[in-house]
Amino acid sequence: MRTRLLALAIVTGLGLATAAPSNAATSRIAVHFDVKKGQQPENLALAPDGTAYVTFATARQVAAVSPSGVIKVLATLPAPADDGADVPALGFALTTGIVRTADGTLYFLYASGDPATTGLYRLNPGREPRRIAALPANGLPNGLALDVPAKTFYVTDSALGTISTVPLKGGPARTWSSARELAATGFLGANGIKVRHGAVWATNLDQGTLLRIPITHGRPGPVEVRATGLAGIDDIAFAGRRVVATLNAPNKVVGIDAKGRVATLLTDGLQNPTSVAVRGRTLYVLSAAYLTATDPNLIHATLPRD
Repeated sequence: MRTRLLALAIVTGLGLATAAPSNAATSRIAVHFDVKKGQQPENLALAPDGTAYVTFATARQVAAVSPSGVIKVLATLPAPADDGADVPALGFALTTGIVRTADGTLYFLYASGDPATTGLYRLNPGREPRRIAALPANGLPNGLALDVPAKTFYVTDSALGTISTVPLKGGPARTWSSARELAATGFLGANGIKVRHGAVWATNLDQGTLLRIPITHGRPGPVEVRATGLAGIDDIAFAGRRVVATLNAPNKVVGIDAKGRVATLLTDGLQNPTSVAVRGRTLYVLSAAYLTATDPNLIHATLPRD
């Protein structure tokens, strides 16, 4: 994977030349993770008390990180017999997107290349994880978002270039969109995903785009490309009228306004940032150090005012 991402970094490192002048956030590294233990965080979900629930991709784990920085592993998924060699593009098994519901239940994705284990999992407090939906083993389920009123999960597949839906209670996954704007063009396509104000927002890493897809009576409307030139875009979150995005290989967190203009918000301390969450004016940013292999971490940053 590191070799593939190095190639991606060379190609996508040129994609930010037109970015708007920066309005930087102030930041600090709150937690250092251990790369030797596979603690390369891929995605996070916040609890009201400030606990960050994270997926450690290469360790196949789900963990809780307390506000004081204490790390507690909640679950480790079994390794497939071939260690995930059949996982498209990456060649290793990994835990990816994660969502926390109001009752404290965690839902997360596991891509193993194995039909028996690839899918969406539920993790109730104090229990073992249970798969509630199978997902294609020849795909790479990556981003996970919950439409709370509709009780529906949306799942991006970065290899197949699709968004699928799964009922909150579990059940069969159904392809919701396979629009060309979601497709991979060399490495990974549809990636980060959120649901907001009656629309699905998604990113495409290969195409460097931020997308909005209206939800019309449960079905996808026409894909709207809201921003381009976002080299290595991974996860997104909303901060007022802005979209905040992590750019993995370029080592940046950026803000994107309603006109698609991009401003750099954060570079200090980043080690291939993979995920972002916003609470008030505070940014929580995970870095997986997929390329640097040096210091995977969790950063707390204060957003500048609009």
